[in-house]
Parts: sequence; structure tokens; C-alpha cells
Amino acid sequence: MNWLLVVAGALVGAPLRFLTDRYVQSRHDTVFPWGTFTVNAAGSLILGLLTGAVAAGAAGSHLQLLLGTGLCGALTTYSTFSYETLRLAADGARGAAAVNVLGSIAAGLAAAFAGAALARVLWG
Repeated sequence: MNWLLVVAGALVGAPLRFLTDRYVQSRHDTVFPWGTFTVNAAGSLILGLLTGAVAAGAAGSHLQLLLGTGLCGALTTYSTFSYETLRLAADGARGAAAVNVLGSIAAGLAAAFAGAALARVLWG
């Protein structure tokens, strides 16, 4: 049964990642991977909020499997982040590659902390 929750979340997360990435990237005329940056930060925010909700007893393990493992697991993408960073560096955009690495880590951590803080406010 648990695996069905993960699959259901991934069925939403994977297309959401693809569509969000395409939408965001189409709005920027740059080689910087804003789409991947956005989905990774959004997934970190959702996971921080969910983790805080679980810690406060406002959400259970089934929701954690559905949204955390399934949705966020399919929404976020470390492999694409790595590939795009390597591609930037190989194409001579080393500064953009460095900004992608540092910015993605900072944005992901900040989003996760913000989500957890929001959960504390909501469910204390």
C-alpha cells in the first residue's frame, strides 16, 4: 500500500516538474537553468513544510510518503541540476555554473528552513 502512495505522488510530481521547468525557462532568455532552480527550491519548501507538519503531529506518515517521497522526489532533480551545471561549465559559462551550485544550495536550504518555520507557525 505504501508504494502506491509514492507512485501517486510521483505521477503528479514528474509532469509538474517538466511543465514548471518548461514554463519558467521559456520566460528567461538565458543559459542559466532557472526552471530546474525553481522546481528544486519549490520542492525544498514543500518538504520543509511537510517535515514540520509531521514533527508537529499535523500530518502522518501516509502524507509524508505521498507528498515527501512521491511528489517532492519526482518534482526535484539532482541529476538535472548536476548535468546543467556541467553543461554550463563545459560551454564556458563557469561563473553561471558556480552561481547555479551555490545559489541552488542556498535557495534549497533557505526554502526548507522557511517551510519548517511556516509549519511551526501553523501547527506550533
